[in-house]
Amino acid sequence: MNVLMIAGIGIFITCFILITLEKINKTIIALLGAVLFIILGIIDQDTAFAEIDWNVIFLLIGMMVIVGITKNTGIFQYAAIKTAKAVKGEPIKILLLFAVLSAVFSAILDNVTTVMILTPVIILVAVELGLSPIPFVISSAIASNIGGTATLIGDPPNIMIGSAAGLGFMDFIIYLGPIVLINFIIVCFIIYLLFRKKLKVSIERRARIMEFDEKLSIKDPALLVKCLIVLALVIIGFLIHDKIGLKPATIALFGAALLMLLSGGEEVDKFFHEVEWGTIFFFIGLFILVGGLVELGVIEFLSISLLNLTKGDIALSSQLIIWLSGVMSAIVDNIPYVATMIPMVEHMGETLGSEAIQPIWWSLALGSCFGGNGTLIGASANVVGAGIAGKNGYKISFLEFTKYSAFITVITLIVSSIYVYFRF
Repeated sequence: MNVLMIAGIGIFITCFILITLEKINKTIIALLGAVLFIILGIIDQDTAFAEIDWNVIFLLIGMMVIVGITKNTGIFQYAAIKTAKAVKGEPIKILLLFAVLSAVFSAILDNVTTVMILTPVIILVAVELGLSPIPFVISSAIASNIGGTATLIGDPPNIMIGSAAGLGFMDFIIYLGPIVLINFIIVCFIIYLLFRKKLKVSIERRARIMEFDEKLSIKDPALLVKCLIVLALVIIGFLIHDKIGLKPATIALFGAALLMLLSGGEEVDKFFHEVEWGTIFFFIGLFILVGGLVELGVIEFLSISLLNLTKGDIALSSQLIIWLSGVMSAIVDNIPYVATMIPMVEHMGETLGSEAIQPIWWSLALGSCFGGNGTLIGASANVVGAGIAGKNGYKISFLEFTKYSAFITVITLIVSSIYVYFRF
């Protein structure tokens, strides 16, 4: 191990720790680490830029623009209020239906956006019922992570895995949809058992929910129709992208451009304000950092070590990846973890064959997405939900979130292990 390799590993581990601790903005850390890699000659600039997965970047940008314009119509708030009224303001049913809503929206949009949109409404409904919003916020975050696992666009790790492994939108639905549905049903049952006795309110409180007028949430009906049409076209495009020979990023960008045009042709800067540029550059920095590890040979070493440990047994490797990913994603943010694992799995594919390692890709997706529920810091959706709750005066501590989520995570990982073993 030479000096350059030691320096590279040291910088990467330092960045990883700082990103996890969140004391400094993670985008700054990722970009600083990436630039240091280039300056030190760990990776040259041309190679660094080539390591950036632009399919992931443009898919994220396209969906951020579409979702950003759509959320301004008020449709998501409308759906949340309509849901609460549909069960006559009964708290435990509202809790479970909000979980369903979070899971469904996360599969169509993404889990972080879903939590950002729904959490303020969830808090409002809980407060009107005279209840603590904390069980509602925790349940919604957990459900969003589970629902987001079902599709290519539902969770950032899936976007990265799909692009690297050449997996399409329908592949995720076919292979992960069944286990997501099974786990979600189990989680809803657990949530019901955990919170049903704590959610008792008077008839008067329930009546206050029925007084909400969901129609007031719709701010621009004409724009809403345009958004729904474009969103439907984009989803259809995702479903058939293999048949029409287009990448999901191209479809998302087309949808974003079309919706901007249909939205009145306003100044384009307004639309791009909806893009979370910090997240975009965080991904760019991560891709370069991981590319540097590839150049140093670190990823190849880890891949060979894993193959030696499991002796190339795909079933054993898959089980190991599920639990390693589950544990690591509960401790650190699952996005940088998956970014590190992807080239390792790719290297395994060079040895075992791309078809043979398909179960490992699915194990990585399941472990990282479900493992993100393990602790408060395991997934961005958890942090965002807790942050919104905190700003509204309802602090969710690390321990409070984890005492509910850790048990749920273990159950979902056990069920996923069984599914992967028999499915593949």
